[in-house]
Amino acid sequence: MIYRLLFLLLTATPAFAMGPWKSNCHGDTACEIDDRSYHVLEPEGWDGETPLPVLLHFHGWARQGDVVVNHQRIAGATKLRDVLLVAPNGLGKSWNFWTADTADVPFADRVLEDVAKNYPIDPERIYVSGYSYGGAMAWRFVCQSGNDIAALLAVAGSIRQTEDCPEAPREVRHVHGLDDTVMDFPFGPDGDTTYPVALWKAKFDCNGATPRGDWSVKPFLTLSRIEWTDCVQGQVTLDTHPGGHFIPHGWIGWQLDELLGRTPTYP
Repeated sequence: MIYRLLFLLLTATPAFAMGPWKSNCHGDTACEIDDRSYHVLEPEGWDGETPLPVLLHFHGWARQGDVVVNHQRIAGATKLRDVLLVAPNGLGKSWNFWTADTADVPFADRVLEDVAKNYPIDPERIYVSGYSYGGAMAWRFVCQSGNDIAALLAVAGSIRQTEDCPEAPREVRHVHGLDDTVMDFPFGPDGDTTYPVALWKAKFDCNGATPRGDWSVKPFLTLSRIEWTDCVQGQVTLDTHPGGHFIPHGWIGWQLDELLGRTPTYP
């Protein structure tokens, strides 16, 4: 994918001089692409020229991208961190992440290509996220088309840990509630709480889990972090919490801060 994006960046006409966004196509108003659409939201205070990191976020079941670009725990994070938020719309307000041949993966590739035609993006800092069914779709996307993705930031949703992924992002970060009964927490053998990232640990050939202890953005929710940095390629981070099915306050913003080399803040 990155090669297509780089080609577009090198050959596209510099439409940015008239404003990088498409007319009437940002925020609540969807951008049309083929027979589908997506939403995009620029960060606050952006000068219209500086290349932007991108967060491609897949919405949850029965939602659409307009919810994402108005969601405080998603859009609230990107707007303040100079990150371009891109939110594709799933067919039937859902995603087909179940199999490798889903049409939603090439659709998401086309969305990123379309964004690259209209915004000066940083192809080295493209992050993929999602919540619930969207979290599973984010896993599926980087599994099939993720070699050039900087990081997966998945919330409460994944694909089978036995999947054989031909591609992978450079880094994986996943958060899941131990009491989640919507997208059930995938406990491993003997109640192993590290199993939610077993696929990536195997893919990256990781060894030696390192507990990083408890942390929180808001005092009412404590997360426990484990990292795998001793890997042949990439690294993996797993955050767990005692709650159910939701996006933890500040989690997306905290991950973006760390990935962008900023001091983590909230919101």
